[in-house]
Amino acid sequence: MTPIKVDPLTLSTVWHSFQNICKEMRHVLDRTCQNYLIAQLHDLSVGIWDAKGRTVSIPIGLSVQYMGGKLSVEYVLEKFKGNLNPGDVILVNDPYHGYCCHLPDWGFYRPIFYKGELLFWTLCRAHQMDTGGAYPGGYFPNGYDIHAEGFAIPGIKVMEGDKEREDVMELILNNVRFPQGTRIDNFAQIAAVRLCEQRIIELLEKYGKETVLACMEEMMNRTERAVRSTIEKIPDGTYYGEAATDDDGTELDVPVWVRVDVTVKGDTLKFDFSRSDKQRKGFVNCIFNSTYAQALMGAFMFMDPDLGEFHNEGSLRPITVEAPPGLVVSAQYPVTVGASPVSVGIQILQAVMSAMSKAMPERAIASWGMRHGHYIFGTDPRSNDRYVVTTFDPDGGTGAVRGFDGHEGPCGVGSLGTVNKGNVEEMEMRFPWKYKRWEFVADSAGSGRWRGGSGLHWEVQNEGSETGIATGSSDGGVVRAPGVLGGEPARNNRSFLIRDGIQSSIQGHRLYQLKPRDTIVKISGGGAGAGDPAERDPNDVLWDVKNEYVTTEKAREIYKVAIDPIALKILEDETANLRTR
Repeated sequence: MTPIKVDPLTLSTVWHSFQNICKEMRHVLDRTCQNYLIAQLHDLSVGIWDAKGRTVSIPIGLSVQYMGGKLSVEYVLEKFKGNLNPGDVILVNDPYHGYCCHLPDWGFYRPIFYKGELLFWTLCRAHQMDTGGAYPGGYFPNGYDIHAEGFAIPGIKVMEGDKEREDVMELILNNVRFPQGTRIDNFAQIAAVRLCEQRIIELLEKYGKETVLACMEEMMNRTERAVRSTIEKIPDGTYYGEAATDDDGTELDVPVWVRVDVTVKGDTLKFDFSRSDKQRKGFVNCIFNSTYAQALMGAFMFMDPDLGEFHNEGSLRPITVEAPPGLVVSAQYPVTVGASPVSVGIQILQAVMSAMSKAMPERAIASWGMRHGHYIFGTDPRSNDRYVVTTFDPDGGTGAVRGFDGHEGPCGVGSLGTVNKGNVEEMEMRFPWKYKRWEFVADSAGSGRWRGGSGLHWEVQNEGSETGIATGSSDGGVVRAPGVLGGEPARNNRSFLIRDGIQSSIQGHRLYQLKPRDTIVKISGGGAGAGDPAERDPNDVLWDVKNEYVTTEKAREIYKVAIDPIALKILEDETANLRTR
């Protein structure tokens, strides 16, 4: 059959239609989910794949949730071979039997048929309020095995012919702590994948199957050419990167290392994680799918930003990822993986960013501030209802990029800013916690010619009853995320409990019990720096001092810029002398 030639206008319309459909799906969840983590913080991802599982559209989301979605879609295709029909919706959350990152991220898959032929798949994955297990939330350390972390769903139809399988859904919801809220969120996800089907069928009706599929092939070929063109410009060779998490939550205070060798050969990239630590007893293990996704994301960060929302199967073809089974980046059943999106998921990204910054110093990217999260669970005395809450509020700023300072305020690098921070009014309305302080911290960013985004001081008080806090999604209390080109690493995160006026330290990857009126304080380090701090433009240092991101003492000590603390003016002669020395 002669390939169809597609005119540029039709190609652009179809290509952007796929992107917009994904954004519409996200909007459905924004307007209908009740889970704070999904509806307000946007811990969710959506995408479109073709009938073979090839990636068509993944415009925005968390890489661990969907960047490796092709492996998960291929699994569903194989599991339900010969048993797929219009109106089916399949639920999967099992890392070992469904290629999901960890149990709280539930994925709803819908096959999309057109005139009786399977043409596409869509997936909506979102982080649930609870998925069972020993403690709410999923980020708790020291589980015996993955079954202690929650209810594992290897792939089961929850809808057939758009009719709910009530017995299946009852079984699933009976194994979570918040069944009513989870049911609402689940049906919001089902509505999102159904909307995707409607929009794709409309697209097929308007342009015809052959034209839409031809556009899809051209989309893939174009992104492949763009990615290969970028790789070709990198000098051939092998570049090394590494990063560590504080510990695995079971064997305490022993860092866990991710190591990667990135080999550039012609127009191909290979990420080899073979030198990483062995899988651990604790909950920081990643399955291969998560490592694959994070490696891809790390590579794409160094490519043309205009490609950012348009990567697809073509982008994946020049890139291979290797990780022999049994490593912390390729864990095998039944070890726990609850913390993997943060630890060691973020370390995979950090290691890749470090290696790629050596391969492409002209686009070097420093590590972002380390994740500084937690789960709080208890009973709200105002309603006598149980609750569980997590936030990204204490996370530090982004790392610097060659030529640019880091941004202030976005969430951790694992989301690239697609996950939101909360707002005080919403948090205090939903949960019995009073915000006492939330502000940027001076001298908290990694210094450099281009400095990182600042860290935060976050302080809240328990207005409820006795409760628990799991600091499993915290990291960076011991290790420091690396800078680039001579820039300073990210500063360490610090956490404290204040009880009856006495302050004590809190560490990541732990469980703590809190009493009424206890105060939690989190002081996060900002993003790492890029380049020699002594080469920073003195006027930029002055701006930082005026806006209280940097103190005059650090301006002098680190940046070699002398500033009059009263007049807030650069002392030119003294600065010249400091920089000469």
